[in-house]
Amino acid sequence: MTIAPRSFLYVLDAATAVATITLNRPDRLNALTFEVYRELLEVFRALDTEPDVRAIVITGSGRAFCSGGDVEDIIGPLFEQDHEGLLEFTRMTCDVIGAMRSCRRPIVGALNGTVAGAGAVIASACDVRIADPTAKIAFLFTKVGLSGADMGIAWLLPRLIGMGRATELLMTGDFIDAAEAYRIGLYNRVTEAGQSVTDATAFAARLAQGPSLALAVTKEALNREASMDILGALTAEAEAQAECMMHPNFREAYDAFVAKRPATFA
Repeated sequence: MTIAPRSFLYVLDAATAVATITLNRPDRLNALTFEVYRELLEVFRALDTEPDVRAIVITGSGRAFCSGGDVEDIIGPLFEQDHEGLLEFTRMTCDVIGAMRSCRRPIVGALNGTVAGAGAVIASACDVRIADPTAKIAFLFTKVGLSGADMGIAWLLPRLIGMGRATELLMTGDFIDAAEAYRIGLYNRVTEAGQSVTDATAFAARLAQGPSLALAVTKEALNREASMDILGALTAEAEAQAECMMHPNFREAYDAFVAKRPATFA
C-alpha cells in the first residue's frame, strides 16, 4: 500500500521497519487542520495492516509537537456549523484517537516544545512518550469554554497519571513542564536537549525487532482490560496467551535461548 499524505511528512525506514509521521506546519506550531485530521485518520488505519511497518514514531517539526486545532483553519469555521456539522467534526477527531489505540503497531511519541489541546491528546494516545526538556503540555479545552473531556482524554489520562492529577489538568487547562510531566508519569522519559526524535526512533526500532503479534496482543489487552473485572481479565489473558504460544515466535524465542543466539521474530 502506498502511504503518501499531503499535509504532513511520512517516511518508512525499510531497514528498521519504523514509520515516522512528522507534523509539518512549523510556522503554525504544527496546528491541526481539517485535512491533517483526515489524513492522520487514514494513515493510522492503514498502518494497522501495513506489513512493512512494525513500529511508528510521531513527532513535530520546528518548535512544537502540536499546538492543537488551528484557530484560523478550524476554530473559526466551526462557528458556521450547525449541530450536525459540529458532531461530524468531533466524531472525526475522536476517530483519530480510536485509530491510534486500535493500531496494532506500537506508537512512540517524540515530543518537543508546545504539546497542547488536541496535540496533547494525540501525545497521550501514543503507547510511549519520549520528550525533549522543552516539551510543555496542556489540555487547554476549558480555557476556551469547552469540556476538558475531548477526544477520549477523560478515559486516557486517568489511566496514565491517576484520577486526581488528571482531574486537575483537565479542569484547569494549565501547562506543566517536561520535568513535572515525567514526575507524574505522563512522559516515559525526558531526553537530553534535541534528542527526543533520535531516542524515540531508537526505541521504536527496538520494538520493531520484537515479536509483533505479542506486542499487538499486549496493546489490545491494555485497551480492553481497563473496563474488565479481575476474573474477566484473567480469562482474556489466558486465552490470548494460549494463542501466542501457538505462534512461531514462541518457538523461535526458545530455540534462540537454547542456541545462545539473538531471536529473530516474525
